[in-house]
Amino acid sequence: MKVQLLSALNDTNVDATQLSNQRQLAISISSIADELDPSLPLNLCLILDKSGSMHGEPINTVIQAVEQLLAQLQPGDHISIVAFAGTSEVIIPNQIVQDAESIKCQLHKRLKAGGGTIIAEGLSLGITELLKGTKGAVSQAFLLTDGHGDRGLKIWKWEMGPNDKKRCLELAQKATRVSLTLNTFGFGNDWNQDLLEKIADAGGGTLAYIERPQQAVDQFSRLLKRIQSVGLTNAHLLLSLVPSVRLAELKPIAQVAPETIELPVETEPNGSLIVRLGDLMKDVERVVLANIYLGQLPEGEQVIGHIQIRYDDPAINQEGLLSPLIPVYANFTKTYQPLLDSQVIKSILVLAKYRQTQVAEAKLEQGDRTGAITMLQTAAKTALQIGDIGAATVLQSSATRLQAGEELSEADRKKTRIVSKTIVRE
Repeated sequence: MKVQLLSALNDTNVDATQLSNQRQLAISISSIADELDPSLPLNLCLILDKSGSMHGEPINTVIQAVEQLLAQLQPGDHISIVAFAGTSEVIIPNQIVQDAESIKCQLHKRLKAGGGTIIAEGLSLGITELLKGTKGAVSQAFLLTDGHGDRGLKIWKWEMGPNDKKRCLELAQKATRVSLTLNTFGFGNDWNQDLLEKIADAGGGTLAYIERPQQAVDQFSRLLKRIQSVGLTNAHLLLSLVPSVRLAELKPIAQVAPETIELPVETEPNGSLIVRLGDLMKDVERVVLANIYLGQLPEGEQVIGHIQIRYDDPAINQEGLLSPLIPVYANFTKTYQPLLDSQVIKSILVLAKYRQTQVAEAKLEQGDRTGAITMLQTAAKTALQIGDIGAATVLQSSATRLQAGEELSEADRKKTRIVSKTIVRE
């Protein structure tokens, strides 16, 4: 298994007479499989909400989705199942899938809805189960909930009990430090979209929306196929820039494919910048956009930095492998004519769609209805520019409802958030 690493600037030509030029650097990363490369075994933990609000059809359809998922697992895959409400319990301890019927029997017997919703309890126990089967495998969790989580007890400015949201984010960050990936599923319309998005973003995974119980099977299957395509794990982008080139100070790096995520940047002891990417899928690009400023450099083609990927290859039980170091070039000229890259421009618009929708949500929260409408309409136009008709329809629909004096339903808000992060496939 090898890493494919490509880069391009939105405009390769740079005006050498200017003291500073801003550019967007797009970096594409994927794992490339040889014919003889085996598929990696999965180490999958399902962390399932069994609170009282899941009673009836919701819990039954989740069980059905788990049964369908079990049928798609391969020999050598590990499974564990954790359920949570006010407390959490291990329904199926981490094990190789050998007797699917026995697992289904235990699931029907023990997954009963009732109680409150403390998400961190389930997340903590799920991480513990995942850690039992990480060797040589792709280790990911599916966290499904229809609730907001316990906010804890607060008297004036003192927190008297555990804050579920804070604990969840701490656990998500802990999971990435031990090479685990967390995916979240919002079930129904009463879940906390901010929390589940932050858990998925921090945990290197994806956020999915199950609006109706019947969609659970399809959503589980869709995400399972995605993680079955993982070829390399625990990937980090290493970026070093020459002294006259720097990152932007505000939100300098974001992922724009397969979904949009603002990525935190850390600095290595040698001065290199490091960004965690998580698991790399076979022949599926992960595209990262870096906002950089270039100072003056001599005329001609100049190296402005280097990129490299550090990763693990579970198939050969090797960690901390390094891809070849790739230089990044820009062409400095005193007779400047733009040389635009259409694919990088599209990536810029994908990120703009997400950030415009974020601004719209913030304005709506602040009571600025007119500002929210304007930004939603702008985001819809941006979606149309990149051919994302599905997102444009959802975003414009939300703007139209606000214009008509209506309030956005929870379903409207959640659809708006989801389409801002992904390219909608019809």
